[in-house]
Amino acid sequence: MSGRRPPQSPPDLAGFRFVELLGSGGFADVFLYEQQLPRRRVAVKVLLPDRMASGSIAEFTSEANVMAMLSTHPAIVTIYQAGVADDGRPYLVMEYCPKPNLQVRYRSEPFSVAEALRIGVQVGAAVETAHRAGVLHRDIKPANILVTEYNRPALTDFGIASAAGAGDAGGLSIPWSPPEVVAESPTSDARSDVWSLGATVYSLLVGRSPFELPGQRNTGVDLITRIEAMPLAPIGRTDVPASLQRVLQRSVSKSPADRYPTALDFARALQKVQIELAHSVTPIDIIDDGTPAGVVDDADDGLTRVRGVVSIDPMASPGPATRTPAPAPELWAPDDATRRTGREAPRDADATVVRVAAIDPTAPAAPPRYETAPAPPVPQTPAAAAASAPPSAAPPAPRPSKRGWWFAIGAAAFVVVIGVILAIALPAVLGGPPEPTPEASPSDRPVDVVPVAAPVPEGLAGVVGADGVVFTWTNSDPAEGDEFLWGVVTPGGGDPALERTAETTVTVPADASGTTCIQVLTRRATGQASAPATACAP
Repeated sequence: MSGRRPPQSPPDLAGFRFVELLGSGGFADVFLYEQQLPRRRVAVKVLLPDRMASGSIAEFTSEANVMAMLSTHPAIVTIYQAGVADDGRPYLVMEYCPKPNLQVRYRSEPFSVAEALRIGVQVGAAVETAHRAGVLHRDIKPANILVTEYNRPALTDFGIASAAGAGDAGGLSIPWSPPEVVAESPTSDARSDVWSLGATVYSLLVGRSPFELPGQRNTGVDLITRIEAMPLAPIGRTDVPASLQRVLQRSVSKSPADRYPTALDFARALQKVQIELAHSVTPIDIIDDGTPAGVVDDADDGLTRVRGVVSIDPMASPGPATRTPAPAPELWAPDDATRRTGREAPRDADATVVRVAAIDPTAPAAPPRYETAPAPPVPQTPAAAAASAPPSAAPPAPRPSKRGWWFAIGAAAFVVVIGVILAIALPAVLGGPPEPTPEASPSDRPVDVVPVAAPVPEGLAGVVGADGVVFTWTNSDPAEGDEFLWGVVTPGGGDPALERTAETTVTVPADASGTTCIQVLTRRATGQASAPATACAP
């Protein structure tokens, strides 16, 4: 929101009571109202009269209907109603999101990798839903991603720029706009929104827009020049994997043809990073009115589910354990309440507890340290004690006679007999001595547990047969619970939709182009996944 102009006065709306101004932008002001029935706080966006072109009331009405249809998505702000005030200004009554938007948050401090990935997947699903309904957002940026009371991102301002007649860069946010939009003759399509998605996730991680240079001029002209010519700078964080840097670099490629072709492909690429990091994988919720009710596309074994309301739900991947290992991953589909509120229903929490020490998962395992208890003192006879005593300066004792030797031997035998009798009789009388605490064996000691990375499938190769192309590979380091994720790679088709298998072979139909390619990665029961292996045949 910009404060370059004074806000307009709030309109009088029947059934609503004005509370305060929430913000002002280039096309509208947003006010907080209290709705009387049902009683709730709502955000009312009021368009500026001087930005409304002739005949735009009808366009605004059409856009309001589209937004209302899209707003059933859990990552899009809910639209309650729309209308025209008595003074002729169009308005939208929307869900009030009281938490700071993402721009306010990232300017305070960068987001964690886990949260940036989650938001990227959820907002990517919202944008894909809009694209399937024939709507381009054209102004995706952190400030247009609000946060609901349930801490879910909610994309707003769908179609407002288009309805207001802003088709050029002047009506958009330059820092998150692709080269084709800020060009002299601007154009845009679904891949333009993909650019803005990638630029937004990058901003959450870095704490500034992608082509903003700290300490330098960052005017609109400077930003446009960098957007058109300068490559994306590395994120520069040790916790950001190289795979995530590659995903963001592809999403903001200068040429639209080099980007992910759809927002769904971008969201799936972020999911693969989540799998690599052993994070919980965020479901992709998509609304697709083109799919008949009840029809389910399970071609990728649960990774993509296309219904009237879609939940693209990959395997939940537990993070590395420190004290209690997570249960084996399982497929789950969020119910309606989960998708709308962001809360997941309780699950079975039974799990075997293993004694392990709290560790840094990235640190190498240290060998266990053992302490040796001191040996108990061995009773000595007087003769033995005398023999072990240190030498003294006294003259040596006179050599005993043979009679003395026999006397000493008899005394020693007497002592041994008495000791045996006492060892047998005393336990019965006194109840026996307390059992000594045994020294803990190495297997009983706490040990450091470090997740073992999954091995990359080896020897991946394909052979063309009568039923298709048979691909095989080997697992160089098999472990219990290992499985494989695989998918067919198509040129220019983005990341493949992955399927699961426990076997080391799959058969796929031969590609019409003459070359068939697949991608395979190993996934451990702990949720860790290997880097992918790719092969083509013939």
